[in-house]
Amino acid sequence: MTRRIAFQGELGAYSHQACVQACPDLEPLPCRTFEDAIAAVKEGAAEKAMLPVDNSTFGRVADIHYLLPGSGLHIIGEAFVRVHINLMGLPGTKLEDITSATSHSMLLGQCRAFLADHGIQRITGADTAGSAHLISQQSDRSRGALASELAAEVYGLDVLARHIEDQSNNTTRFLEMSMEPDHSRRGGGKMITTLLFEVRNIPAALYKAMGGFATNGVNMTKLESYMVGGSFTATQFYADIEGHPNDPHVKLALDELNYFSSRLEVLGVYPADPQRD
Repeated sequence: MTRRIAFQGELGAYSHQACVQACPDLEPLPCRTFEDAIAAVKEGAAEKAMLPVDNSTFGRVADIHYLLPGSGLHIIGEAFVRVHINLMGLPGTKLEDITSATSHSMLLGQCRAFLADHGIQRITGADTAGSAHLISQQSDRSRGALASELAAEVYGLDVLARHIEDQSNNTTRFLEMSMEPDHSRRGGGKMITTLLFEVRNIPAALYKAMGGFATNGVNMTKLESYMVGGSFTATQFYADIEGHPNDPHVKLALDELNYFSSRLEVLGVYPADPQRD
């Protein structure tokens, strides 16, 4: 049986790049939506799913944060992918031939300087890989696409200019998901624990719950809040902390968090990607 990893988007998308980078032994399975990628794992069509959760320029991927708690999947890894943007065109095309470039609106916005310097018109497309696919299917050499080098490889396009993004540090963080949790200590680096919790509706509950991390020296790298069921009194929090739940200092912090919470769930325990630092 072919082992697969599901992702949202078309072949050549940055999510596809994350799959190749983190799980080169698995066959990428493109899916139309995030929900479809999750369903592919739950139904057995894929072994894992690769889902974007944060971008260093645009912040959190909101849909994913709402889908994760009810997905039934567990986080078993993370992957940081540098979003290098490349201008590509039909084989044999030269940079000076390009008068317009198609891509997702976000990528177009991240290459304003390059496109302006070369007099290239911006045309919004559905997504990055889809734009590369579109250009590969037409014959107009004046039209280009902005996407990953992987997309150029997949759709047989020539890369005319590499790494043209205005910001050199644009990075997307992906989560590797599976049906079964894996809390084992893998690799020689630090571990990350992702939590979902809801504090009790009492004065200073969040302050007291967070105090356990401070007093026990546990570094919290992410904390985000969400309203639950439209209620103004029930707030759900998503957090990433450094450490393993079995580490003595982490265990003490989680015990204190649990005391002040009406709900506490570990969404995943996994090795930190080396690129995290």
